[in-house]
Amino acid sequence: MKQQKSEKFKSDFVVTVNRKVRFDYLVIETFEAGLVLTGSEVKSLRNGNCRLKDSYVVFRKLEPYIQSMYISPYRPAADRNHDPERRRKLLLHSYELKRLIGQLHQKGLSCVPLEIYFKKGKAKVKLALVKGKKKGDKREAVKRKEMDRSARRAMKHSR
Repeated sequence: MKQQKSEKFKSDFVVTVNRKVRFDYLVIETFEAGLVLTGSEVKSLRNGNCRLKDSYVVFRKLEPYIQSMYISPYRPAADRNHDPERRRKLLLHSYELKRLIGQLHQKGLSCVPLEIYFKKGKAKVKLALVKGKKKGDKREAVKRKEMDRSARRAMKHSR
């Protein structure tokens, strides 16, 4: 029996999300990029063993890499395992890459990963162009979240 194109891949799922980014930074724009991984890294990602905390994008000779992303070693691959915190190359279209580099240099923004997921069986990372928030902006976000939470509670109890 042939698979329909409309059917979703069984391997499409979000591996990890970097929630701290939306609190610490103002997200300007997002990009989708592919990841160059070894076999043991893919297996470990499929098990959900990844951490994006404190990771960021660096450029080496105009090629983007993710720095400080931790993918834990895959136990069954004992002797052929990978370095958990190695620099991993990102795959972007040339027009996306030029635009990204231009905005990073002109506007003084940073580039950080938001989430890692599998799409059509391939590992992808969602990158964000971000600008740092001030301390007052963070406090405002906490206040707004607290007010929304109390309003939801009040609505729930009024029913």
